[in-house]
Amino acid sequence: MLRPLKLKGTLLQIFLVSLLYSSCADQKNSYKVTAYQTSAAGDNLQWVASEPTENNLKTLSLAINPDQKFQEYIGFGASFTESSAWNLATIPVKLRKEVLERLFSPTLGAGFSLTRTHINSSDYANNHYTYVDAGDRSLASFSINEDLKGFTGDENDQVRGIELVTPEYDMIPMMLEAAAVDGADFKIIASPWSPPSWMKSGETALMTNGSIRPEYYGVWAKYLSKYVTAYKEQGIDLWGITPQNEPLHAHDARWDSNGFTPEQGRVFLRDHLGPQFVRDGHINLEDLNEGLRILIYDHNKSTMNNYVAATYNDPEAAKYAWGTAFHWYANSELDENNWFAADLDVLRTSWPSKGMIHTESSIDIDADDPVGQYWRESTDYAGVFIPFDTYAYDIITDINHGAQGYVEWCMILSNEGKPNPYENFNSAPVLINPVTDEVIYTPLYYLLSHFSKFIRPGAHRIDISGEQAAGLIYTAALNPDNSIAVVVYNKTEEVLELELGLANESYPVKIAARALQTITFTRK
Repeated sequence: MLRPLKLKGTLLQIFLVSLLYSSCADQKNSYKVTAYQTSAAGDNLQWVASEPTENNLKTLSLAINPDQKFQEYIGFGASFTESSAWNLATIPVKLRKEVLERLFSPTLGAGFSLTRTHINSSDYANNHYTYVDAGDRSLASFSINEDLKGFTGDENDQVRGIELVTPEYDMIPMMLEAAAVDGADFKIIASPWSPPSWMKSGETALMTNGSIRPEYYGVWAKYLSKYVTAYKEQGIDLWGITPQNEPLHAHDARWDSNGFTPEQGRVFLRDHLGPQFVRDGHINLEDLNEGLRILIYDHNKSTMNNYVAATYNDPEAAKYAWGTAFHWYANSELDENNWFAADLDVLRTSWPSKGMIHTESSIDIDADDPVGQYWRESTDYAGVFIPFDTYAYDIITDINHGAQGYVEWCMILSNEGKPNPYENFNSAPVLINPVTDEVIYTPLYYLLSHFSKFIRPGAHRIDISGEQAAGLIYTAALNPDNSIAVVVYNKTEEVLELELGLANESYPVKIAARALQTITFTRK
């Protein structure tokens, strides 16, 4: 099993061994093949050696066809939050840089390539905040200093009394430091959880529930445009923005939220946000792939088609929307609904010119067993599920049905899923004990790495087909450098052999029980 804080050296050893193995491979084949595995047995992104075939193994044949291409990938990763930045502020600088390298380096780490962040505060901020003074309709007081100023250590009871090694650290410094990692290449989608309370009605608490009043639509559009400009001035060019996080969760939320019905979302985009972004030069209606991309909805995929229809069926609103953002909640319902594959197909085929990106998933943390919980039944508000199975199936189903990227919620939290003033404690790819400085790379870190590290921005999903088996799911991608990545998850309790066919040649690969494998093909 790889030790969390020694992976840097171990990964180098893995790649050296894999290169040696590849050079000794059968010269009659056209491709070098390497496989990396994460499993319930404890191997985390381990290189898998070629072993003699066992006669009693169940064998499945899969054919890879790189000539049949589908959607282009934007990336895979997790989100920058104030809580993530706070946790990094509690550990030594050298360790902080190592964590970011493990997240963003494509050679020494996961190579996260698509991320997200929150505009104003979210549930994973230390308290409620906005970027303007109360009642300032002119936005003269607008400033993103909240994302720059650092921490006092007195923001709430969860952080009080914990030493801050770098109190001046914050979200923007975190993003800039991540971007400075050698080889880092990631994009950021920004999403608001709530406008300032003075723009809303029907709230149950500060910035919680209720909806923005229509008379403030124009002011809110200018506010979001100012945010994009202010981040650009800090050296951060946002790749995308969603008008509202979870617009249908604004009646019983415990944290920052804001309601937008499908019709309200359409009006806001068509009459306010879209025109404002055009005026300010953020988007180009002649080519929505230039500049900032607006992704609508940003809520559960189970109801996304009903929501986006209001916008996409209105040409004057649809012209501003690059695509759809969606989440996975409630995760215990995914399996019984076949991961909403049919809904993804409807979205893709109904509006084929629009992009599709999964922008949020998360699970509640078991602070007593933050690693083991991924491989056994876990519970949260939604019910019972096995997290590793759920993530693997959800990601592969999403991308096999048109999604161009997948983003987890917080990339870093404490070993107790904090700080979150609303006691909504999640797990994350990286967990930090802010008192002892212990860093845990959870199975989710390795799971996401199987995609982000080996399916790079600009890759395309390609056809892979063959025998079907219960408990086995797979996908394939062609990278810009013409390497091929096949990701396979074996949920069963038995070892399987895969006969992978490519370019009229056959490549046998053995996959362990309860294991995720990424198999790479590079030309000799």
